[in-house]
This record gives sequence, structure tokens and C-alpha cells, in this order.
Amino acid sequence: MKPSIALSLAAAAVAAALPAAPAAAAAAEWAPGKPVRYIVGFPPGGATDLVARAMGPTFGKALGQNVVIDNRPGANGVISLEILSRADPDGLTVGIGHIGALIISPTIQKVPYDPFKDLATIGLMVSLQNIIIAHPTLPVKNTKELIALVKANPGKFNYASSGIGSPGHLAAALFESMTGAKMEHVPYKGGGPAITDLIAGHVPIFFAVISTAVPHVQSGRVKGIAVTGEKRAEAIPNVPTIGETVKGYLATNWYGLMAPAKTPPHIIERLNRDMTTALKSPDVIANLKQSGIDSTPTSPAEFSKFIEAEHKKWVPIIKKANITTQ
Repeated sequence: MKPSIALSLAAAAVAAALPAAPAAAAAAEWAPGKPVRYIVGFPPGGATDLVARAMGPTFGKALGQNVVIDNRPGANGVISLEILSRADPDGLTVGIGHIGALIISPTIQKVPYDPFKDLATIGLMVSLQNIIIAHPTLPVKNTKELIALVKANPGKFNYASSGIGSPGHLAAALFESMTGAKMEHVPYKGGGPAITDLIAGHVPIFFAVISTAVPHVQSGRVKGIAVTGEKRAEAIPNVPTIGETVKGYLATNWYGLMAPAKTPPHIIERLNRDMTTALKSPDVIANLKQSGIDSTPTSPAEFSKFIEAEHKKWVPIIKKANITTQ
């Protein structure tokens, strides 16, 4: 599916075309008349839920209304974006968009919405790494040892992800493609259930979003093998990057706030303004940082362009790695 910059992510373009003063005045005048529903496509305990709950109260305070988190897990966030795409475009329903439901899943299967026509961008919210973690009994301490163990035991090891087409699934596929260390994929419905099974010993390896893993790595309940970004995470600085061993490896993650298509530009502007206020709050920044998450708010137009760039980057990789729904 090829995006167009008019993504209905087009609310961003329409907003940019309006005179600044009237648009700002309209945004200032609009306020939600009742609590705002904030749809999260994964169960409690995962990174998307953590981000929503970390910024939700401050976001609600800025809006002048309560923000109600509505967890709608399933299909790597696809179910939540389907619900969002069908909601009234009145500013009372928002949701989290991420690489899995906006890029990966639409590339490997038919989804019940067009990510470039049926949704409007409000703004990028956060960026974060993925991480390879392992059960303490797995006899490896680093990327080199993991590759050697998997290659020496073909077909023996499996790994968990938060779902088919999730960022962890993509990170693992890239890892396998670049190293030749092949494992069986075990998809879960979110990071919470996956980390529970890893700790219980039901699965030996988990390509996780970093926020899911940080407290368990710090406590020693799981092993931190390597993070997938360009640099080590401040929260767990002793865990190296995959790139330190596998040159050129890089797989990062991000979440943005979205609304139904046709949400009026002045409402998008107000939602963006108050989202940004929440994400620039020192308390919210500190809360996210301790889980390895960076607050990176942008404008609606910047988020639209970012999604396009990510689409161009990752779709060829997804196809080369032969990621499928099976």
C-alpha cells in the first residue's frame, strides 16, 4: 500500500493551510464536552499501555476532561485502530498508532482500515528501543553467544514477541536475516503476557519493547542480552547494543497519537497542543525515562512525514525478511 502525503493524516496538511491566528483561536475555543476515550491496542503491562497511563492524567488536565484508557488488544494493534477509524471525528476518541499497526501489519495482510486515509495524525509521542531478553537459565550472556547457541541447535529455540507483525517480530526477523540464527516465532497478544511466560520459563527468549523489560532486567529476573538501537539505554547501561556485534543492525520503535480521519483541524491542533504539554511535563518525562522511553512530541505534519519515511524504510525489509502472518 503506497501512502500519499495527503494521508488523511491529511488533517495535518489542512491545518497547515489555514491562517495561523484563526486556527489557533479555534483550537483555543474547542474543548471536549465529556471524557476523552484513549484506545490502546495492547493489554495492561505493555509499553503502549505504560505510555498512555504515564501521560494520560496530564493530558486530561490540559484538556479539562478525564482521559479514559480503553485497552482493546488483539492483532498487533489492528483491532484498536479499526475501532478508532470508525469512531466519530469529534475529538472525543484518540488512540495510539505504531509501526506494527500502521506499517507492518498492512504490509503483510489485509487490515480493515487504510492507515493513510482512515486516520489522522495528532503527533509523534515517544521513541524507544527493543531488547532481547532471556530466561536466566539460557546459557548465554551476549549477542555473540546467543547467535552461536542458536546456530549450534537448529530448530531447538523459539522466541516470543508481542504479536505477529509487532516491532519485536520485525526486530527478530532482521536479526535472523543478518546473523543466520533462525528461531521459531511465538506471538503473544501483547508484551505483558509474553514477559509473564518468559519469567515462568515457558519461552526462553523475548524480543521485547524495552519498557516491558527494564524492571525485570534490573531485578535479575531475566537476562538483558542486547538492545536494538544505536546506543545503550540509560536505564540499563550494562546491556550492549546488537550493533556492537552485528554491524549495521538497527531496529527502533515509536508511538504516536491518532484520531479518526476528518477530525477538524482545529480539534487536531488542540489535541496536539495538550499532548505536547503532557509529554513535556518533567514528571511524565522522568516516568517514561526510567522505563527506557524518550519523550519526542512533534506536530501533526511532522508525524505524517515520519510515518512516510518509516514506511519507505521498513516495507522492503519486511518483504526481504519474508515476514508473514503465519
